[in-house]
Amino acid sequence: MTAALPSRKQARRDALFLLYQRDVTDLSMEALVQGQRMREGYGPDDFTIEAVQGVLGRRDELDEVLQAHSTTWSVERMAPLERSILRLALWEIESGDTPPEVAIDEAVRLAKRYASDEAGALVNGILGAVQREREGEDA
Repeated sequence: MTAALPSRKQARRDALFLLYQRDVTDLSMEALVQGQRMREGYGPDDFTIEAVQGVLGRRDELDEVLQAHSTTWSVERMAPLERSILRLALWEIESGDTPPEVAIDEAVRLAKRYASDEAGALVNGILGAVQREREGEDA
């Protein structure tokens, strides 16, 4: 019997934790995956790997967009967890596979659950500003 694939919410959470760990430790992807297997008892699914690699491959570009829409903190001064949440959500929005509203809602949920309500407000504000600008460009 094969193990069930994690839900998208679980895969997103796994991606967040891997991105956070990468941000604070600079471990290799291989070490991060091995750490997850030891900690969680399962390895990351395809979505998790794609998301982590997508964010890491476009980190500078994602940070530029986030910085342009942050009115309170520079991306470098943000807490690593919030920064990782923002990068992941923006990557999801830009990938086109997740509706922007879902990516933003999930990012806010992660921020509130693992950081604070204030982090949820920060994430919502920045991602909302990004999305409003994009909707204006499409109009």
